Parts: sequence; structure tokens; C-alpha cells
Amino acid sequence: MPGDNGKGVEQDVVIIGAGAAGIAAARHLQAIRPDLSILLLEAGDRLGGRAWSVALPGASDIALDLGCGWLHGARTNAWTGLADAVGLTVDRTPAPWSGGRRLQRDDAETQAAQQAIAAYFERLDSHEGDDTNLAAMLEPGNSWNGQIRAIGTYITGAELERSSVVDYTRYDPGPGPDWRVREGYGTLISLYGRPVPARLSVEVTRLNHRPACCVGVETNQGGLSARAVLVTVSTNVLATGRIVFDPPLPEKVEAAARLPLGLADKLFLRLAHPEALPADTHMLGSVSRAATGTYQLRPLGAPVVEAYFAGDLARDLEREGKEAALAFAGDELAAEFGADIRKQLSVAAISAWAAAPHIGGSYSYAEPGASDLREVLTAPHDGRIFFAGEACSRACYSTAHGAYETGVAAADLIAGSLSRKA
Repeated sequence: MPGDNGKGVEQDVVIIGAGAAGIAAARHLQAIRPDLSILLLEAGDRLGGRAWSVALPGASDIALDLGCGWLHGARTNAWTGLADAVGLTVDRTPAPWSGGRRLQRDDAETQAAQQAIAAYFERLDSHEGDDTNLAAMLEPGNSWNGQIRAIGTYITGAELERSSVVDYTRYDPGPGPDWRVREGYGTLISLYGRPVPARLSVEVTRLNHRPACCVGVETNQGGLSARAVLVTVSTNVLATGRIVFDPPLPEKVEAAARLPLGLADKLFLRLAHPEALPADTHMLGSVSRAATGTYQLRPLGAPVVEAYFAGDLARDLEREGKEAALAFAGDELAAEFGADIRKQLSVAAISAWAAAPHIGGSYSYAEPGASDLREVLTAPHDGRIFFAGEACSRACYSTAHGAYETGVAAADLIAGSLSRKA
């Protein structure tokens, strides 16, 4: 394939990780510095990283997104325009949290829950002083704390006690609305990456930056060298030392460890009779428990239910396997629609991001006191080793467009650094 370079071959730029950040950086470098040789190395067997679309049999124009699925801040999200550029369809059906359809009763209990949730997030937004964890902002004894906890895990992928209030207040994915790519967000990112010279199933194990001339890149398939290297792997990969820096870069490893990946898994359930459920309608599995799923019924009109589990619940279900996830989702759906709904359901697709060997989770959150480490993680080292990815974004972390923006920014730095060394 193009760019399939052998052992010892020198590249101008090697990019490690073919997710949104790595692909964005490569495409931007191709545009602004066509004179540079660029090689993308991906430990997995596909492009896209945490963006991964799989086909829905019988529906050629709809894919199931096992990773990121929403174009957050869609009007300013770079991927929105890129979807049009590669010939995909942006669906503008409103998200459930911004005017979309919800399976929700308009009664006193629902209104009380909404008021409690709104008050909690107002306390977060108005927080001043030292950082603390999200659980510290709960109102003791509030009967809606279970639902608030559930929502918190969907946001960060972790329980409230682990997550930083300051980091939450810095989150700003851009102005709404949130839209979807009908053929899949993962489809979009992988298509955008196709023009980049890439090698799949190549795991980088060591970066030797002792030589003044270049960075040695050791992999499970041999070695090569580069004038500059961009690292876009997940924080969990960095924190566990899967890539050894020689000499060590302890500040990067520490920053990654305190910006770990939370966990959010998806389970797609095929419906034997789609008309049994309303199209593109959202429901929460339980209004009182923290350990509950959130469900998109027939997303984009497809004959499936998209179940979303996060935090410790996702970790438990992933460990127990798809039958446990099916049973859990079946119980929650049956509580709303009756026991017969279970007979309609079968597993169409399921993710297991914690077990993904070259990723290890879903999206980053900051431990209390660690939000500023996003800048530490992002800072280039010695003008030769650069970093990008959603965890490097101060305001758009956990999003594919945050990853895109950090990839483009890193590409600009790389281009400038190589120009000065020419």
C-alpha cells in the first residue's frame, strides 16, 4: 500500500495512532506541507480509533456507531463540513437533550427531577475556589441524586467521585445543535483518512529521542526514523507505558495517568417488529438509580435500540459479556414497555472499549486537581515529539472534533519546527 515503508526508512513525520487526531494532523500536513513524507502507524486493524461504525444488515444507508456518534457543536464542528465533502449525510434530527423526542411524562415528579438536575449543574457552573470532585456538589439526601449520578457517568465515563469540577466547567464543545452522520461518524473519519499513507497492525513500542538528528521509532514490525513524531494514542496507553520514551518523559506519563479514560459502552438491540417502539425517541432506564442505561429508541428510524452504559455499570457489563448486557437492557425496557418486549430483542452489535487492546477506554476525564495537566500533556518536547488527541483539548476533550482541532494545531507546530530545521 502507499507509504508501506520498511525497516530503517526515514520519514519526515511519523504519526502514531489513526484516530481523529492523527488523521486530522496527517491531512492538514498534506495540505500545508506537500513536500513532507508522512507515515501513519496504527496498532489496530482499521482507521478511526474510537470512531468505529459497523453496518446494519438490511439498511445500506445507516451504520451503527460503536464509538462517538454525535457531532457535538455541529455548526462549528469541523467534521460536519467534512461529512459533506466526502459525500456523507448529516442528519439534523435534534438530540434528546436539545429538543429531541423523549419518552417522559410531564408530571410533578418529572418536573421535580428536572429542577434538581438543573440546580446541580448550576452549582457546578458557579463553583469557585479549589477544585473538588463532582460528587461533592450533590445536595445531601436529595432523592434525585441517583439520576444525577447516572447523567454524570454519561458525561465523564466515570463515577462523580473521580471527576474534576474545574475540568467540567471548562468543557465547551461549541454551540449546538448536536447532529449525526447517517452513514456513521466512524465511517466519516475513516474515509477522511484514506488518502494518508498508513500501516495498520503496527504497534509502536519505543521512541528513542537521544540522537540529535531524528527520533528512532521501534515497532513490532521493525524500526524506522523520523524528523518529528506525533503521538496521538489514548491516555491509558501512555499511562501504562505501552510506548517507552528514551530518555523518559515522566511528566507526560503522569499527566496521562491523571487524565484517564472513562468508559462508555454501547449495545445495539435489533427489534423483530420495529413498530413496537417510537422512532428516534430517548428514554432513561431508571429515574432513581445511578447504575442505569440510557436508550435511544430506533435511532434514525433504524430497527434497533441503542443502549448506552457508562462508568462502573459499563465496566461490570463488559466484564460479564453480551448476554448480561442484553438481560440488563431487557429488564429496563420491559419495565417501560412490558415483558413481551424482551421477545423482540436480539444483539445486533456491542462495544467493549475497556478491553480494546490499543485503547483501553472511551474518553478522558480529569481527576480533581488535574485539569491543567491537559496543557502539560499537549506541550511538544524538544521540537521533535508532539502530542494530540481529545485529552489534549482544554474545552472539547472527549469529542472527535476536539481531537481534530488538536491534531491540526500539532500539525502546524510540526510544520513550523521542520521549516526552522531545514
